[in-house]
Amino acid sequence: MSLPDIINSVGVSLVLLAFFLLTLKKINMQNVYYNLLNFVGAGLACYGSYLIKAMPFAVLEGVWCLVAFYGLVKKK
Repeated sequence: MSLPDIINSVGVSLVLLAFFLLTLKKINMQNVYYNLLNFVGAGLACYGSYLIKAMPFAVLEGVWCLVAFYGLVKKK
């Protein structure tokens, strides 16, 4: 497995973990961990997508990362 594949896998896993925890009602959308998992996960997936030149996914994950960052900053 290449480094970009690992980066993408970790990023997507974090985003999915946030979604899974939200679905199971272990966290809610206002929880800092929800936004943190999405921010880090989407950031990694964005970077990994950029490395493999999958620009539509890089844009999608970049926007996801920015929205999660906004959620984190809004809390403070």
